[in-house]
Amino acid sequence: DLSAEERCPMKNDNDLFFTCSLIEFIGRQQKLKRSDVVTYLGKDKVKRIYNYADVFHCEPIEKVADDFINICGIPTGEFDNVAKCKYASRDYWKIGAVYERLIEDVSEYSGKDVISCLFEVYSSWIDKTISNYNSDFFYQSREYIALCYKEGKVLE
Repeated sequence: DLSAEERCPMKNDNDLFFTCSLIEFIGRQQKLKRSDVVTYLGKDKVKRIYNYADVFHCEPIEKVADDFINICGIPTGEFDNVAKCKYASRDYWKIGAVYERLIEDVSEYSGKDVISCLFEVYSSWIDKTISNYNSDFFYQSREYIALCYKEGKVLE
């Protein structure tokens, strides 16, 4: 049932980039942890976003986000990491790219499909770490972030 892209992801998977950026956008708008956004969307909707990202990206991300917020009944929470940021925070596209690269790397070394890895990454300890915009973690290299994830902690 998995597409070729899900079985064998390419580096810089644009569909995954859009999916992660949309998750970030919804999280910011609804003031939710990104892991909660993924839970509210569920596997079928995340898979739909990923599989049709080339279509969804033709519309404003605000509209796509509103559609999924309404379809999935995603509530407004109180997690506002953007407001808590003491410095200029990265936009949702930049943070989406951090998640996209990590998920690609996890998929590559684990052999798991992209969607499974997306749920695994967002539900792990690293979601809180990437979402801490007062740290410099999300600025680190792709290789470092993937190694931290693999080791289960931020490495010194």
